Amino acid sequence: MTGFQRALWAAALALAIGACTPTTTAPTTGGPPPNLSAPQAAAYCNTLTQTYAEYVGTIGASLGGTFTGGEGADIDARVAIAQCQQGNTAAGIPVLQQKLRDAKVPVPPPAG
Repeated sequence: MTGFQRALWAAALALAIGACTPTTTAPTTGGPPPNLSAPQAAAYCNTLTQTYAEYVGTIGASLGGTFTGGEGADIDARVAIAQCQQGNTAAGIPVLQQKLRDAKVPVPPPAG
């Protein structure tokens, strides 16, 4: 094995290890965010999902939307929407809020 091949393998190994290392501390348990009951959190997730679908990315029928053309939702948004649908609002809400902020779309406040 040449020096170049060793360097290439070392770089690939470093990338693989980095890809498997968690970079965030997102909550892993379901439940409503602070100050929101479970039904309020679910409703807020729905509001965020609708806002995202209207202004940022199209979501497919599998996530409760319809494909109307345009750019599709990215994978992080799709996961967050699925988490909301599964009741893991504590994980889904912050991601959807950030996706809206990133797209410079005003984040709707939770109804309360």
